[in-house]
Amino acid sequence: MLQDITLGQFFPGQSILHRLDPRTKIISLFALIILIFAAQGWAAYFALTILTAGLIFLSKVPPLTVLKSVKPLAWIILFTLLIHFVSHDGEVLAKIYVFKVTTEGIIYGIRISLRLVLLIVLSSLLTFTTSPLKLTDATEKLLSPLKKIGVPAHELAMMMTIAIRFVPTLLEETDKIIKAQKSRGLDFEAGGFMKRLRAMVPILVPLFLSSFRRAEDLAMAMEARCYRGGEGRTHMKQLRLKNSDYCAAAFVILICAAIGGLSYAAGTQS
Repeated sequence: MLQDITLGQFFPGQSILHRLDPRTKIISLFALIILIFAAQGWAAYFALTILTAGLIFLSKVPPLTVLKSVKPLAWIILFTLLIHFVSHDGEVLAKIYVFKVTTEGIIYGIRISLRLVLLIVLSSLLTFTTSPLKLTDATEKLLSPLKKIGVPAHELAMMMTIAIRFVPTLLEETDKIIKAQKSRGLDFEAGGFMKRLRAMVPILVPLFLSSFRRAEDLAMAMEARCYRGGEGRTHMKQLRLKNSDYCAAAFVILICAAIGGLSYAAGTQS
């Protein structure tokens, strides 16, 4: 299960998406997220699904690796789907105890679940095709206008990127601790709820200690390199928009307009 969590992982490559400026990818992701939640009608959802599949193909990241990002949240998606099945009025298809499964509930549940899947996959593509360092630089650049009102753009970008970067590291550490405890005979599945909860203590304690140790080592390494925040810092590699970024931005605008038109048409018909 822990190996299926792909948040923060970077998949090196030289695909079209890898070569795009990270600012272009971040802004495009936000535009597509808004589009996902604003879309109406099956035609719009079908277009978004085809677009997502096309982006996976362009990224050159193995599709199974991308789909792994959905697996850890599969239970939440399934729960959301079931809740909508029985929480909408309409034509009753089946009755389970006091719950009524309706046609409208099934349709709405599928739409919401599809939105969540598309949101997870597109967000994962950003981290798969963008290194943590580039994400930090791009986030700082995008937040830089807020410096005028006292927002520490560099520090915020650094904290967010470090948090995302250390997710795979902590998951790997958790997996090692679980295997070490199992080799000592610890059973995480035996007994009732409270016994299984107490069995998590031998995992959480060393995990917290390891996390604090890593945080201290990182702080010492940053201080040894004279890190003093973003004031006066320069970058060896400056972010520059290229023709491919302008083409990608134009493509996203066209996609938003097309899917917006499909959603408007579906809204007027309903």
